Amino acid sequence: VQLQASGGGLVQAGGSLRLSCAASGTIFSISSMAWYRQTPGKQREQVAGQPSGGSANYADSVRGRFTISRDNAKNTVSLQMNSLKSEDTAVYYCYAALRITAGGFYRTYWGQGTLVTVSS
Repeated sequence: VQLQASGGGLVQAGGSLRLSCAASGTIFSISSMAWYRQTPGKQREQVAGQPSGGSANYADSVRGRFTISRDNAKNTVSLQMNSLKSEDTAVYYCYAALRITAGGFYRTYWGQGTLVTVSS
């Protein structure tokens, strides 16, 4: 199983970016997908999460600006980021908790990370 993230880049403050992540390989079901971010010297933090069949949840710092969306048929998750601020600069990672067989345990998988840089 692989998670492939894309869409990072350089944007001016106030601008928008859209991140995408696709899970591929042998996948039976995905329970949750999410986006995390990390800056040097800090712990990775969850930005937005989308559990299967549940409501999306957001970090206070991004609520109202970021929107997570998930396509269960395609095993993809996206993060629309609007009104970006310099403090949103980070490496963003997609995350999925999934199982590869019907009787298997759920395991966590991470994408490779994509850099978002917001210039002020």
